[in-house]
Amino acid sequence: SRHCTDVICCVIFIVVILGYIALGIVACVHGDPRKVVYPTDSYGQFCGQKDTLNENKTILFYFNILKCASPAVLINLQCPTTQLCVSKCPDRFATYIDVQASYRYKPDNWNYFKQFCKPGFNNPRKSVAQVLRDEDCPSMIIPSRPFLKRCFPDFSTKNGVLTVANQTTFKDGRGKTRNVTDLREAANGINIVLDARSVGMKIFEDYASSWYWILIGLFIAMIVSLLFLVLLRFTAGVLFWIFIFGVIGIIGYGIWHCYWEYNHLKGIPGSDLTVYDIGFQTDFRVYLQLRQTWLAFMIILCVVEVIIILMLIFLRNRIRIAIALLKEGSRAIGYIMSTLFYPVVTFILIAICISYWAVTAVFLATSGEPVYKVMANQTLCKYANLSCDPETFNTTNVTKFCPGAQCTFAFYGGESLYHKYIFIFQLANVFVFLWLVNFAIALGQCTLAGAFASYYWAFRKPADIPLWPLFSSFGRAIRYHTGSLAFGALILAIVQLIRVILEYLDHKLKGTQNSFTRFLLCCLKCCFWCLEKFLKFINRNAYIMIAIYGKNFCTSAKEAFFLLMRNVVRVAVLDKVTDFLLFLGKILVAGGVGVLAFFFFTQRIPVFAKEAPTLNYYWVPLLVSPSSNRPDAAGRHFSSFFLSYQDRTRMVCEDLERNDGSTAKPYFMSASLHRILGKKELSPKKA
Repeated sequence: SRHCTDVICCVIFIVVILGYIALGIVACVHGDPRKVVYPTDSYGQFCGQKDTLNENKTILFYFNILKCASPAVLINLQCPTTQLCVSKCPDRFATYIDVQASYRYKPDNWNYFKQFCKPGFNNPRKSVAQVLRDEDCPSMIIPSRPFLKRCFPDFSTKNGVLTVANQTTFKDGRGKTRNVTDLREAANGINIVLDARSVGMKIFEDYASSWYWILIGLFIAMIVSLLFLVLLRFTAGVLFWIFIFGVIGIIGYGIWHCYWEYNHLKGIPGSDLTVYDIGFQTDFRVYLQLRQTWLAFMIILCVVEVIIILMLIFLRNRIRIAIALLKEGSRAIGYIMSTLFYPVVTFILIAICISYWAVTAVFLATSGEPVYKVMANQTLCKYANLSCDPETFNTTNVTKFCPGAQCTFAFYGGESLYHKYIFIFQLANVFVFLWLVNFAIALGQCTLAGAFASYYWAFRKPADIPLWPLFSSFGRAIRYHTGSLAFGALILAIVQLIRVILEYLDHKLKGTQNSFTRFLLCCLKCCFWCLEKFLKFINRNAYIMIAIYGKNFCTSAKEAFFLLMRNVVRVAVLDKVTDFLLFLGKILVAGGVGVLAFFFFTQRIPVFAKEAPTLNYYWVPLLVSPSSNRPDAAGRHFSSFFLSYQDRTRMVCEDLERNDGSTAKPYFMSASLHRILGKKELSPKKA
């Protein structure tokens, strides 16, 4: 008999969800994603927006980029200079003084230059001083290239010297000859971003040309995992020893291959250089031409090989217990096949949460009306950075006290109550997102635990197993224990939010010289990381007890904790050794598919050499193949869920405490399992 648990938390959870939906609706009403997609000029108009005057002008141009000392200023649209939408970036050096002086006999130069002036300006007779004061045209243009839909100087390095279009100097249009090193601060940051963009574009191209092969690899990994589960039920012992030696063999092959590459590069010019000598290179294939790289790979693989062999030697007597548990878990999977596909439900729920959070965050970030500020060339202008209205600005006295001042677009914001609390809403968006994701994971853990409990606590298997154990368990979790699952997810979400805030503070204070502050942040981050891991462990075991007994979260967490403490040695043996063996199985599945993908994408399989796409980086598809260690890789995701049976360890401990094998209290575990555990069955098991 069950009853609803943690009702108050359930009500709060439902109210929060309704509030979250309301927040998304309000954000959609006030937000405008075009502010993210399109850059905005000094008049608050979008560049490249359809059905506007700027439809064919997709790039933002800065009149005087020297005023923008940092790339972050450019991206945040807060550079104190006029910004216009243009169809293309300048491709040459030119100054307004030179163009105006020669417009009579070189009209082409004027026609080219005026496209970077304010729309409608076509008066080359206007004095240079007035043009520069009113910022009708830029004082100079320099060769640029578009990046993030903005014109950035076309920086390059020639013989170690920073240049722009192979020139080291340029005229600033105000009678001075400037060196391109005046832009060094901006150039350094921009070049790093441009290099990253180059790598990012190549990676995107690789994904675009190999995505269907990646899906095939993930499908193969899933099929191999399913075959692994089927074989595990009948040949767990033999299969695992094959897996163990298979992993050792794969790592051994990796060691041999690294040694072969290391020896092959001997005597080749440049191969004896170190990674430090060549520095950071965007073409990572350069590192594979160094002997040091292959030597480092070989040492790492040797260390891993030795560790695995030593662990196998010391844990050989415990492997029998793990194999028995795996057989029991595989037998349960055989009776409840629907549990194989439930992780898809969890994946869909998490995907919905991520999508809703991302959309809400974008709409919140783009909420607000255009805010215009007074941009003055004079540093002592008392009206500088004050809000203004571009429609009435020319009728004010600002231009009299601050010659050359303009009312230009600064950012999106507002003075209403909603706009004042945008940051709080963003924080709430992150918090509820973490809460919902943790709830989806908790629901999956409790559902699977309940399904496996239906199998384990059935005295006559499979006769006593319910008809639809997975659906029954899901229904019980939703109907009776939504509050308990939400309570556990809430605790975890609070800790995760604190970790997010600490990471944000660490990022903001990264440049500080205060050693004590950095030390304190490091300690706090470490402590909350440990706390999160501990809470995840406690929550998972609490959900198992909730699925079995139907008690509230706190009671279940307490009983689970003391159950584990009373059986700490047994849990360590059954749980961790089993996890280790399953980890070896996952390595073989992931490593096998990864090696197959490596040979395929490097065109080393003759049969498929013509089918393999030509890639910039052959390791790109391997990042999302099952060989990746990332938890969000699809193949790894399915393999991890399909090969996870930690619930039975807790049930075995509970069975051993509650029962003694007598007629009145018979064991519910299989006869082979309690024999391996050293427990005798005092009464024969019913068929």
